[in-house]
Amino acid sequence: MLCRFPLVLLGSLLLVAGVGRAEESDFLSGGVKIHYRVEGQGEPVLLIHGFAATVYLQWVYPGILRALARDHRVIAMDVRGHGQSDKPTDTDKYGTEMVEDAVRLLDHLKIPKAHVVGYSMGAVITGKLLATHPDRLLSATLGGAGIVLEGGKLPPFVDPLAASLEEGKGLEPLLTYLTPPGKPKLSPTALQIANRSLVGGNSKALLAVVRSWKKLSVRKEQLRANQVPTLALIGEIDPLKEYIDHIQNDMANLKVVVIDGADHFTTCSSPKFIRTLRQFLSEQAQQRKERKKAPAAAGK
Repeated sequence: MLCRFPLVLLGSLLLVAGVGRAEESDFLSGGVKIHYRVEGQGEPVLLIHGFAATVYLQWVYPGILRALARDHRVIAMDVRGHGQSDKPTDTDKYGTEMVEDAVRLLDHLKIPKAHVVGYSMGAVITGKLLATHPDRLLSATLGGAGIVLEGGKLPPFVDPLAASLEEGKGLEPLLTYLTPPGKPKLSPTALQIANRSLVGGNSKALLAVVRSWKKLSVRKEQLRANQVPTLALIGEIDPLKEYIDHIQNDMANLKVVVIDGADHFTTCSSPKFIRTLRQFLSEQAQQRKERKKAPAAAGK
């Protein structure tokens, strides 16, 4: 999902989604058009947004893309089924195809390796990318979600969400699940605005996305063998935090940072989120510089 902002603004924000000085373009990935945005210079960072979100709603509006672009070449893609990318309705067009889109985009831009930052569903995609294409990652960041383990259970909202989308009732099971206990639930009016703005006439494609999620699972031995520096950024009261807790003791090279008081919607708009992410990326660059210097110093 995406960062929280007043739902009454959703419609107007979507209208200006393309505004900005960044380069916007498309490419074909396995026959599906993928829209992407590029901004800044430096080491490449690939951003993968959450379910029912877009590049603009997840990364541009909260200021994350612009903050990262101060020091990096930032590439943000509309995941297939979302935003300005194509929206096939066949379940087989999703799942691992969403992972391959990331690899194909790097190939298209002639980028051998990149930092990859995913939020919510984007974090699950990033986790699968870690397992299947670790050679393409400089680092990985799992925001607002963890990794789906092979043989493990999907979150309990998945089946009700699929049924709701199939019946044309929208995102209520997901939005209800992601609202922590004690927090006010969305009003019927707010739910209507969210469904109209985030789903619109795209129920069939989003349903196909949901039905493909089980294909993004990762084996526990792949977690244990991970050699890519990985950061998990999760809200203290995010209901999806358990999916970080489940992998914390089994995944090598994982650093977990919990954002106090944050839920699934407020984590990515927290100043601590972007501050921690930028620090992590800076540390990775510094460590690579030191590793390059070490052999030269040893040869003297």
